[in-house]
Amino acid sequence: MSVDEGGAAAPPAKADDDRPPSRRPWSILRRYPDFRRLFVGNSISLLGSSVTVVALPLTAVVYLDASPAQMGFLSAAALLPHLVLGLPAGVWVDRMPYRRILVLTDLARTLLLGSVPVLAVLGLLQIWHLYAVTVLAGVCGLLEAVTAQSFTPALVPRQQLLPANSALMLSNATVNTTGSAVGGVVVSLLSAPAAIAVDAVSFLLAGLCKARIRAPGAGAVHAERRQRHLGADIVEGVRVVFAHPTMRAVTLAATIGALAGQMQNVVFVLYLVRDLRLTPALIGVYIAISGVAGILGALVVDPVTRRIGPGRCFVTGMLIAAVAGLVLAAAGSLVALTLVILAVAQLLRGAGPSLYGVNQQTLRQTLIAPALLSRANATWRFLVSGMQPLGALLGGLLGSLFSLRATLVISSGVMLLGTAIAYASPLRSLREIPAPERSDEGPA
Repeated sequence: MSVDEGGAAAPPAKADDDRPPSRRPWSILRRYPDFRRLFVGNSISLLGSSVTVVALPLTAVVYLDASPAQMGFLSAAALLPHLVLGLPAGVWVDRMPYRRILVLTDLARTLLLGSVPVLAVLGLLQIWHLYAVTVLAGVCGLLEAVTAQSFTPALVPRQQLLPANSALMLSNATVNTTGSAVGGVVVSLLSAPAAIAVDAVSFLLAGLCKARIRAPGAGAVHAERRQRHLGADIVEGVRVVFAHPTMRAVTLAATIGALAGQMQNVVFVLYLVRDLRLTPALIGVYIAISGVAGILGALVVDPVTRRIGPGRCFVTGMLIAAVAGLVLAAAGSLVALTLVILAVAQLLRGAGPSLYGVNQQTLRQTLIAPALLSRANATWRFLVSGMQPLGALLGGLLGSLFSLRATLVISSGVMLLGTAIAYASPLRSLREIPAPERSDEGPA
């Protein structure tokens, strides 16, 4: 049950909770209108952002003649909000209704991204404008992500969280697979700065869609909570993530997995080009295979989880992702065999994250009380996103000191360590989503 802005209970947005749980992600969209509006808004903004992923770097390189150092700063600017504001973001989300945050962050990104083509037309665009837009849009993205993950449990009943998260994962995997191609087409039809206007419009449409959500969300807190020190609320959010044995194992395993995954990502294309001597066309095909596998993984994660349990599905997904790197490193000089090995590796690299990603999010939403969920989600994003730049640095360093193949093996070993942590925890015997522990619920 959601809470309105004054703290009173709002009417439930899911009047059909007594229906039997659905096993199909898409049925969730039909049965729960508020979740459908969140899903559609999220999908629209993701598709628009896929254009900016291509158009923003091209604007810097082609339009502004950016140097390699400036491109590095632009990439770092995208990660900066997660590292600097990742922990306090959860506390701030606590203090406003979720629906309002979603709408305001989308409208803010509409203005931020819309400023790029306007400045370009006026001849005033400079590289520091792109830095500012990237950082501020990243802050909005951080707040939106924490809010959306915390809002979902208020929009669907507890027993429907798994298919709801599967639907969100399916949307993300589909857009990630097709997004770069869409972005490339749009940029080719328009100029790079003008193409960013497409993303601005997508956020406007997404904000309008999310504004139609009826439930405001349990983001408002009582006056005594507002008087608490920011640091105390942050510590409470970190504590709840590590206090529960299952959540502690999930968090540690996923954090290590994020580190290892980025170590692998940073050398992946170099390995395909320099060691295996693949053509750009073949590299594109193998990247697409991974994307398709991610879509298939999102489609099957619900029935697989119901069959073997969320704990084992999480461990299995991490194991698959870890083995994928070893399979990738096994590619040799025989062309036909190498092509088959690469296809298998990419299938594993795509399917694994879907299996563990949906379950980790569902477990977090279920085990952590609503009053603490936004802070727990922010802690999670801080840890996982914080590992990515470190993983990129480690991957680059190992690739320079050793070989690219050795870096793949080492990164897989690190991911296997995270898998072992998950396997040695209560996750191994977790056969169904447990009931939330009321003791985890913070002060109202």
